[in-house]
Amino acid sequence: MRNILVTIMYDGKNFHGWQIQNNAVTVQEEFQKALKSVIGTVPDIKGCSRTDSGVHANRYCVSFRTEHTIPCERLTAALNRFLPSSIAALSAEEVSEDFHARYSCLGKEYIYQIWNSEIRNPFLDGYALHYWYPLDEKLLNEAAQYFVGRHDFTSFCTVDNSRRKGDFHRTVRHMSVRRDGHMVTITIEADGFLYNMVRIIVGTLLLVAQGKVLPEQIPAMINALDRSAAGPTAPPQGLYLNKVIYRKGSNSDEENQRTLSE
Repeated sequence: MRNILVTIMYDGKNFHGWQIQNNAVTVQEEFQKALKSVIGTVPDIKGCSRTDSGVHANRYCVSFRTEHTIPCERLTAALNRFLPSSIAALSAEEVSEDFHARYSCLGKEYIYQIWNSEIRNPFLDGYALHYWYPLDEKLLNEAAQYFVGRHDFTSFCTVDNSRRKGDFHRTVRHMSVRRDGHMVTITIEADGFLYNMVRIIVGTLLLVAQGKVLPEQIPAMINALDRSAAGPTAPPQGLYLNKVIYRKGSNSDEENQRTLSE
């Protein structure tokens, strides 16, 4: 039995997220259909994350076990024959027996793109949030630094999720806000994310941009442990899973850590 890791990228505009749902087209469904066309069966597929409707992925990782003997380089090409044009297989490789696309993950990086111009860009419809009021990226980058570190992010997840029992502490390792022309990109890397965490953080930063929240008020929002203390949830368009970080196998040596990114 082989354990295979496949890295894909996808345009999520017309998908209802990754996970299979009744009466909705999802990325997992399309991937499983393509995989069955290649190896003849649908194994138990493990995805690295659950992305929502309209969310994109520059890198998304899938692992599964199979007895099929197809070489990994041929598997990548074969998958791309059957995947729709909105999904592409980037690579495939054999990994250790205990590797799991979700549970072996050490962290992820998301980006959120904002088209900051009075004039909308029709080619970015569904791929960036159109925000026509001025944005001070330096101010937003200053505010973003208050999220860095280990915090309880109960205030920055959906209400239903925050009512469940569990540990809502996450460590944000890096966060930045940068501008390239009209495009403002928010980047956040953490050891894990709560449901809608990135989109709520973005919504809170937009309140800072509007002058409704001062950067130094963000720690109080975090410490409130109350969803109503934070900003609104930003729309899904503009959100991309950009990087997945692994330490493959059971060996914990630093040299085994791997980043799947561009």
